Parts: sequence; C-alpha cells; structure tokens
Amino acid sequence: MDRYNFQSQLEHLQSKYIGTGHSDTTKFEWMVNQHRDSFASYIGHYPLMDYFSLAENETKARVTFNLLEKMLQPCGPPPEKPDWM
Repeated sequence: MDRYNFQSQLEHLQSKYIGTGHSDTTKFEWMVNQHRDSFASYIGHYPLMDYFSLAENETKARVTFNLLEKMLQPCGPPPEKPDWM
C-alpha cells in the first residue's frame, strides 16, 4: 500500500508541475522547461530585472518583453520526430 501511495503522489506532482518530467520526457522538452522556468523566475524577481535592464541598457519593459518572446521557443524549433514514434 505504501508503494501505491508514493506512486500516486509522484503522478500528482508530475501533473501539477510540468518541469518535474517523467520517463517519456525528451531532452529537448526538459531543456525547454528549464529555460521557461528560468525566464519566469527572472521576470518575477524585480531586482534581477533592474540588473538585466542596466546591463543591456534597455528599459525594464523591453527586457520583460524580450524574455517573454524567448519563452515561446527558448531552445529553437523542436527536433524532427522519427517515423516510428
């Protein structure tokens, strides 16, 4: 019974938090999740946004916009899937 409880808790976490991944998560999907989590964290921490805007000599709104744009395809287009998948 304890094993079932652990498995159900793990499945619940994986459905709630996408970044936790699962056995079928590809390397590309994992990297996309990592990049999006990082960008979201940068946007949420205002002192870090101040630092980025100062370093890039841009407004905070422009830096936020650029990070949001990068969240669409942070690692480029997805790789081609083989026909057998």
